[in-house]
Amino acid sequence: QLRLVESGGGLVQPGGSLRLSCVASGFTLDDKGVGWFRQAPGQEREGISCISSANGTTHHDDSVKGRFTISRDNAKNTVYLQMNSLKPEDTAVYYCAADDAYPQPTPQRMCVRKLGAYWGRGTQVTVSS
Repeated sequence: QLRLVESGGGLVQPGGSLRLSCVASGFTLDDKGVGWFRQAPGQEREGISCISSANGTTHHDDSVKGRFTISRDNAKNTVYLQMNSLKPEDTAVYYCAADDAYPQPTPQRMCVRKLGAYWGRGTQVTVSS
């Protein structure tokens, strides 16, 4: 069974940090672009951080640039999202997705176009005092 499973969400105070993990089972991530997306209630899903497979090139949306960092550990078949200086407006369900298109889209294109052949079910992040 091909699955992506997110974890690491929760309730955090403004200014706090969380690290999300996205683990793949049934397939490998090392040849795929991977992205983190989020969707707040009543809003469209948006791509926030994406990473390529070949050289680890990353793209971060302006709303999270300087606060969030995406990284990957191919040995663990896992992609992470380190989130620092969290704000209430970061509250959303966070999803990871992997794209297997060839040629691989750039991380920016993957985020902007919300591309992904495989999607996880999401993990809730709530930033509140």
